[in-house]
Amino acid sequence: MSLLEIRNATLKFGGVVAVNDLSFAIEEGEVYAIVGPNGAGKSTVFNMISRFYAPFAGQFRFDGQDLLTVRPDQVANLGIARTFQNIELFDQATVLQNLLVGRHRHRQSTLLEELFFAPRVRAEERRHRHAVEEVIEFLDLQAYRDKRIAGLPYGIRKVVELGRALASGPRLLLLDEPASGLSVEETQDMRWWIDDIRRQMGITVLMVEHDMGLVSGVCDRVLALADGARLAEGTPAEVQSDPRVIEAYLGTGAV
Repeated sequence: MSLLEIRNATLKFGGVVAVNDLSFAIEEGEVYAIVGPNGAGKSTVFNMISRFYAPFAGQFRFDGQDLLTVRPDQVANLGIARTFQNIELFDQATVLQNLLVGRHRHRQSTLLEELFFAPRVRAEERRHRHAVEEVIEFLDLQAYRDKRIAGLPYGIRKVVELGRALASGPRLLLLDEPASGLSVEETQDMRWWIDDIRRQMGITVLMVEHDMGLVSGVCDRVLALADGARLAEGTPAEVQSDPRVIEAYLGTGAV
């Protein structure tokens, strides 16, 4: 059984079909990418998996569970975490505080225990801090631990958002354009981290990305979209050489 399985997904905005009868499956331990021109429906697929959008039709299953029966605020509890195309962090909070937000789904203490800072709360806080410190070390964020997000460079904020997603302890990590806006060196670091996230943490990765160098370097399989529909699926080399993909990116003359 695939970890994530999507069948015949369709989403319409009025008369516009954003995703058209799309089907694909991701195996556990895989790094899988969705690529395509702007407006192809890539981030829309993420938003359906995250339950921000309700599909017009189709089936979404995660580890055998029907995702369409889950509220958006419950998706993280299943073990699905994501980053965003536009960074979504708390600007006036520190890096450490932002990463601790990712631990929210693991909290078990009651409101009363929180109010009196009961022993259970203190023990829980130590566990969360330990988990977050491991993420900080993994992503080399030690120098930024106590700095506010608002004062950090864009590339560091991108890494912090990745860290917050990892702090939640996901089984499936959704990365929406992780290399967008990064320098060549920062993109190379992102490549290493994605590879380590799969190998060392055992996390399955689904990413949307335009940087085909990054995609070719870390992905097992690639799905190419155009106008919300499937064009090709296969290894990065197979998809990049597919005439339909070349036409969608470069036009008929390029083929």
